[in-house]
Amino acid sequence: MNRTALLIALVLAPCMLIFVSLFIGRYPIDFITVLKVFLSYFTSIEVADIDKTVVMDIRLPRVLLGAFVGASLAISGAAFQGLFRNPLVNSGLLGVSSGAGFGAALAIIIFSNTLLIYVFAFGFGVLAVVASYLIARTYNTAPSIMLVLGGVIVSSIFSSLISLAKYVADPYDQLPTIVFWLMGSLATARYQDLLYAGVPMLVGIIGLVLMRWHLNILSMGDKEARTLGTNTNLMKTLVIGFATLATAGAVCVSGIIGWVGLVIPHIARMIVGNDNRILIPVTISLGASYLVLIDNMARMLTGSEIPLGILTAIVGGPFFVFILKRTKGASW
Repeated sequence: MNRTALLIALVLAPCMLIFVSLFIGRYPIDFITVLKVFLSYFTSIEVADIDKTVVMDIRLPRVLLGAFVGASLAISGAAFQGLFRNPLVNSGLLGVSSGAGFGAALAIIIFSNTLLIYVFAFGFGVLAVVASYLIARTYNTAPSIMLVLGGVIVSSIFSSLISLAKYVADPYDQLPTIVFWLMGSLATARYQDLLYAGVPMLVGIIGLVLMRWHLNILSMGDKEARTLGTNTNLMKTLVIGFATLATAGAVCVSGIIGWVGLVIPHIARMIVGNDNRILIPVTISLGASYLVLIDNMARMLTGSEIPLGILTAIVGGPFFVFILKRTKGASW
């Protein structure tokens, strides 16, 4: 596949899935009606209010948010896998997911306000990564192995704090909310969520796209990168910062959704190889498409919605094993 065809496919795949998702659901809306809903904003075509509400106020913000969240988690995982040169790394490596989980649980217990849940989840997610980075700073450097160790320590601490929050939460009201949030969902997606979380996700995605050239150098190792004149500490800090913004922005509105940041970069590598200049854009497209598809399954498979974290593990785990068996991990 040449670069032009690849670019077209990368743009069309998530766009087509987003459009198709608008007429998929328990309330049936056909293709023509969806087109009429969009045309009604520019022409005199009339459509039923319920059709306009379902398409524009319920489904559209949900699929757009799903695409942003999927792209953010996937690109962060790809960036971390390249930075740490480890195929088992994902977007929550440095504790951002567990930190955001504790922040959300704390806000649910104290405030029960949706906006404050987003703020606390985002803030504690960033705080967890900062703590991991500070732990890793030895002799004014941050070796990769120390960053991983710092992430493990911080993740463990915040996971324990999440358990403590569950223990003290009201079992009839707050505890179910915390548990459901931790399993991940886009059921309450609104345009405001895109406004709140879209900015950090967009900044993180754009930053990593612009740094994809440097990721190729960093993936060679610290010594080789310094030999080529790269300020490894600065580049690592920027990559971690942008990946943290993208992941924290995603997690604060969707809850904890696993496997996306692990599986999608691997699939992208098996399609285009390890060159981050191409890998990063492919990962964005696949991540957005994957989570929109998973969200469609979540709201269609049963009468009540299945949390996204459950489905991404059920679908992603076996599919990942299948891909590894088929390719024998050739890309690594």
